[in-house]
Amino acid sequence: MPYKLVDPSILSELHPGDRITADLLADQRTADPADGFTNARLTHIVITAQAKPDYKPTVQYHVPTPGDQVPNFALLNQSNHLIHLDDFHGKVVLLTFIYTRCALADFCPRMSRNFAQLDRQLSADPTLLANTHLLSVSFDPTYDTPAVLRSYGGAYTGQYTKERFLHWDFAAPPLKELPQITQFFDVGVTPDKSTLTHSMSTVVIGKDGKILTWYPTNDWSPADLLATVKTAIAS
Repeated sequence: MPYKLVDPSILSELHPGDRITADLLADQRTADPADGFTNARLTHIVITAQAKPDYKPTVQYHVPTPGDQVPNFALLNQSNHLIHLDDFHGKVVLLTFIYTRCALADFCPRMSRNFAQLDRQLSADPTLLANTHLLSVSFDPTYDTPAVLRSYGGAYTGQYTKERFLHWDFAAPPLKELPQITQFFDVGVTPDKSTLTHSMSTVVIGKDGKILTWYPTNDWSPADLLATVKTAIAS
């Protein structure tokens, strides 16, 4: 079916047969969900595969697939410590992308609320706590300094200045390495005035450092990730 585009200018970058990821927005007809939706439209479009052979995109995005080995990306966390993904080898890592200035409730704030719920659920079970780690990665390293990430993270854990960040890190890659990590996890980011227009990406990484599950939208629940974690730890 045809869809409207929130930003029609994207048409200049699209070609018949291209593969894309996008967020589908729609308006509820009435207060009753059974009445359906209207005004379907696409936003946050990211081209994942080009169909036109003579078109050479400036950026190549990788589509995360179960079994893919995750590179040992470096990140600066809320405690101003340089960490690497390999630091968590042997644990199941739940990783999502955010930026602290995001004002859209269904985007970064929703990811952080979901992770806060997961953090509480995992912390309630000593086995799950010992075998998991949460990682919220900002794609806005210029603004999201360690101090900003510490304040943001403490607010979502509910511990504020008392938070020790032993189970959940908030971190950002060095600016020069930002393209590598966003492209690997298929995160499209476009500056838009004082905000960033972006796609979404949440992954569960196994104890061996390979991707178990990837969610390219906000259409997942803490229960989805919790079930994947339990299976991964038990295996």
